[in-house]
Amino acid sequence: MKRKSYQTVKLLTVLALLFGSTLSFSQKKQEQKTRVIITSDGEIDDECSLVRFLLYGNEWDIEGIVTSSSQYHWHGHKWAGDDWIDPSLEAYAAVYPNLMKHDSNYPSPQYLADHTFLGNVETEGEMELITDGSQHIVKVLLDESDNRPIWLQAWGGTNTIARALKTIEEEHPEKMQYVANKMRFFFIWEQDKTYQEYIRPHWGKYNIMTIISDQFEAIAYRWKIAQPEKMHQYYDGTWMKENILNNHGPLTASYKSHTGDKEGFVDGDFRSEGDSPAFMHTILTGLGNLDNPDWGGWGGRYVKVRENTWLDPVPDKSYEYPKGRWYGSNGWGRSSLREGSNATAEQRSEYFKPIWRWSDAFQNDFAARADWCVKPFAEANHPPVVKLKSANYLKAKAGAKIKLSAKGTSDPDGDVLSYTWWQYKEADSYEGEVEILNNAKQVAFVSVPSDVKRGQTIHLVCEVKDNGMPQLTRYQRIVIEVE
Repeated sequence: MKRKSYQTVKLLTVLALLFGSTLSFSQKKQEQKTRVIITSDGEIDDECSLVRFLLYGNEWDIEGIVTSSSQYHWHGHKWAGDDWIDPSLEAYAAVYPNLMKHDSNYPSPQYLADHTFLGNVETEGEMELITDGSQHIVKVLLDESDNRPIWLQAWGGTNTIARALKTIEEEHPEKMQYVANKMRFFFIWEQDKTYQEYIRPHWGKYNIMTIISDQFEAIAYRWKIAQPEKMHQYYDGTWMKENILNNHGPLTASYKSHTGDKEGFVDGDFRSEGDSPAFMHTILTGLGNLDNPDWGGWGGRYVKVRENTWLDPVPDKSYEYPKGRWYGSNGWGRSSLREGSNATAEQRSEYFKPIWRWSDAFQNDFAARADWCVKPFAEANHPPVVKLKSANYLKAKAGAKIKLSAKGTSDPDGDVLSYTWWQYKEADSYEGEVEILNNAKQVAFVSVPSDVKRGQTIHLVCEVKDNGMPQLTRYQRIVIEVE
């Protein structure tokens, strides 16, 4: 059953009357936008992730927000309530008029309310009941008027997604191939057994891209252990209060930060957003990672382990990935953070680096979005738009000298821009280093090393920062394949 509080409906009605023409425009499909459906179990870190998610609502076509269960939360067990999303939607409705000053593609509060559903929540892994949430997923997946890919995210268990897919298998088996071609999965662990017991056996033959993350621990409850100390400044109470919690409207004020009652944390400290990598992967920052999980982006970097399943790269050569479920009991990162683990600090740093390396960039971006809630366009900061003169994918011979140009890059606020070209070594198949001349200029040069073998790739990132407050960063990636 769909949940909408009276206060939410009242706010939405007022906004619809005041901004009727704008609402209609913002709901139009944008061909270049990524489609997403989130399922969530309503844990505290889900609530925190939802705040950030709503601030980025202009980036996607949000096809559904569905409450599900997990091994940690279900009806009667640490349950946040069927209507846990309502306060966040109410807060979003309050700041929506100001967000629209920054981007008219923000979805209307009414649109979000109409696309919010209750899924399978009775018990952990329950997938027999047909629910409003599962039926909505079915409807979206079967809709042949829009063939763009859809990212189905499990912030909790995969059971509501599994129920939807089982309905399709039972009632529309002839559509399974069509549906599978549209789906992409991003799971924050496997928080119940339904992926292994139903989805993988019944849908695995369709080779659906599936990312299952354990790296999310970098910004989950144990971030102080998972992240290097140099990044802590972007999560501590002083930074959070100034940039997120205070004087930025009701949406970010609702963010459940630490209250100083947990050892090692002070009032206002970042609490946890263990589910955010699922949607951060789909924010188009210019890194080209959306369909290339091993390239790396704000949501982490992943390696293909089996079938079309991508897990976290483990910095321990003796480690063997489990043949089945990837979750809290065997995820390498979670295990490395437990007392008594043999993992070294260097291994932990390497494991979580695919996310924490971007901490300053995505936290400053979060702060800018908080500003959008209360400030006019001219008083807030907006990210630069990075453009390359060359193609993003090049072929070159060993020894070739390549010109790298970001001329045409601009900033919507007219800010001064700084450039850094760097090699993303972890994404390369070439194991050596390349020299980049003028790497702090808009135009740079790179020489392809003479020892690169045919077919190997080198990943170069053009990172552009503005001088606004907070400082914002965007990218373009060039992949060089040696021929």
